[in-house]
Amino acid sequence: MSAPDTDVEKQKQRHRPALLGIGGVMLFGGALLVGLIVWVVAQGQEPVEPEVRIDGRTGEEVVVE
Repeated sequence: MSAPDTDVEKQKQRHRPALLGIGGVMLFGGALLVGLIVWVVAQGQEPVEPEVRIDGRTGEEVVVE
């Protein structure tokens, strides 16, 4: 059932703050998502070398210089 007497312009004005808030949150979430993607890509490009390796043949520790 729909309301028998609706004023669309009045409803636009009443819902404007909520819609602006939802839009702001969506923009903020999108900015955070882009920031996360940039951070992951930037961190993923650096190879990590251990300071000590184990020689598979002898089991001895080999210091990486």
